[in-house]
Amino acid sequence: MRVIVVTPPDPVVTFAEAKARLRLGNSEQADVESMIAAATEMFDAGTGWLGRAIGEQVLELRCDRFTDGDGDPVKLPYPPVAAIVSVKYLDSAGVETTLPSSDYDLIGEELWPAHDAVFPTMLGRREALRIRYSAGYDDVPAAIKNAILLAVGDIYRFRETLSMTTVDELPSAASIGNLLANIRIYE
Repeated sequence: MRVIVVTPPDPVVTFAEAKARLRLGNSEQADVESMIAAATEMFDAGTGWLGRAIGEQVLELRCDRFTDGDGDPVKLPYPPVAAIVSVKYLDSAGVETTLPSSDYDLIGEELWPAHDAVFPTMLGRREALRIRYSAGYDDVPAAIKNAILLAVGDIYRFRETLSMTTVDELPSAASIGNLLANIRIYE
């Protein structure tokens, strides 16, 4: 199972917000916008520390079947999940087929067969199922925005020497962890 970012989110923290937090002028806009992008990537869906989709984006889950190994429905990673865009699968003949939206329901973050429907037989192949969905917050929680701003501050202050690759390596890691303790998904 893997998740592909089809449409990345727009930045959830603006240059103006970072500029105010860091007390900067306009001359450093390009550098700071790059730092915002780097900090956001540390938290956002895919490889992000938070385990959530932050800004509105389109993701695609690629997996082998409609259920997990225990027979439970597929759970879409990186909530909040807003809607299913499409469900495509390789049928038993190996032909890519789109499952009609009337044949499934999104309940929370899980894909279930609709009432009186069953999922079709699929080709037994890796990534034979592709579920494209929209995820992310309409209104990003203040705690997430503040955590991103803390990370941007660390990246800016230590831009010549900081060689961090994870949130846990940032000087403000404890503060970020406290801010996001109730939001982070631990798996």
